[in-house]
Amino acid sequence: MNQRDTQILALRGEAIGEIYPQSSKEEIFQNKTIRPILKLQNDIFVESFINYVNKSKSDFYQYTIEKKFTFIDNAVHKDIKFRNALKGMIIALFTIEEFKEYIQNSSNLNKRMMNLLIERLKDQVQLLSNQ
Repeated sequence: MNQRDTQILALRGEAIGEIYPQSSKEEIFQNKTIRPILKLQNDIFVESFINYVNKSKSDFYQYTIEKKFTFIDNAVHKDIKFRNALKGMIIALFTIEEFKEYIQNSSNLNKRMMNLLIERLKDQVQLLSNQ
């Protein structure tokens, strides 16, 4: 393991969530890699989303909670440029071995990453209301 990988792992911390012998490779990757990165990068994701909202010139801050949730879903799922920027913020903190594992099953892992990120943003919608 090179110095970069060692430093990234130290920065991210331990796995988040249980890993069982019957856990799938995707679930293990999610708990060992994706969740710690999402936690570490949380503030930048929130700021990126606020920037996205402000650039979209929407009335996001006046929306109902349900409409805010829909806006978050659409922003992450349908805006390819925004989604790719978010993916880049996650992938940049993979180790070399994690990246090699990621490219073997990137489609399913991308779905997991984006769904976890959407839930994280939805959980913080109150923070997004005070901008």
